[in-house]
Amino acid sequence: MNFQPLINRPHTTVILAMSADGKISDEGRSPARFGSEQDKRHLEQQVAQMDGVLFGAGTLNAYQTTIRITDPELLETRKQQGKPSQPIQIVVSGSGKINPNFRFFQQPVPHWLLTTTRGQELGEKTKGFEKIIIADNNFNEIDWIIAFEQFQKLGLKRLGILGGGQLIFTLLKQNLIDEFWLTICPLILAGKNSPTPADGDGFLSSVAPRLQLLEVKTLGQEVFLHYQVSYTTLQE
Repeated sequence: MNFQPLINRPHTTVILAMSADGKISDEGRSPARFGSEQDKRHLEQQVAQMDGVLFGAGTLNAYQTTIRITDPELLETRKQQGKPSQPIQIVVSGSGKINPNFRFFQQPVPHWLLTTTRGQELGEKTKGFEKIIIADNNFNEIDWIIAFEQFQKLGLKRLGILGGGQLIFTLLKQNLIDEFWLTICPLILAGKNSPTPADGDGFLSSVAPRLQLLEVKTLGQEVFLHYQVSYTTLQE
């Protein structure tokens, strides 16, 4: 039995690089720059297929920038498809507290903020957001069902999820992730506090989301894994 909510929402794909031991950053949560040039091209290719990309404020704090499409062929393909040159970049912050000096705001991409009613005031004070989306529950937390329904109404049919692990776990818990593209990079980061593709409290094995392997690619020393997510509870 599939427990995916029947709502009008974008199709979602997580796009991440991780170490061979499943870490997306080190213990210091430094920017993950261990992917090769092939991985960077892969990331750009996947992002170019999206109407928007979503990432947490922690991810923005680490990188201070976002992925921008620069490949002429990818830009031409988007133009032929009637899409804007760059997908919409959506930062998630319940507090609305974003450093306005990040280079992100100088990048020529659409800048959106997803926040709560409480975070709206701070978000509006941050120069650079062209649109602020409010989607919260009664506890001043992001209501993801409301948020994703708003994304759909705003024309976002395909949404890339770029991290971090807490955001991805939250979306998995609400059955809102459809696919994963994971790049396995040839290094071991280790560390009990190093983040993984899905952090948070975790799942019991009996109710953990299952993955169906759709595609495997090997380029150089990296392996690219494409999965479809299945929210099926195992029968005891």
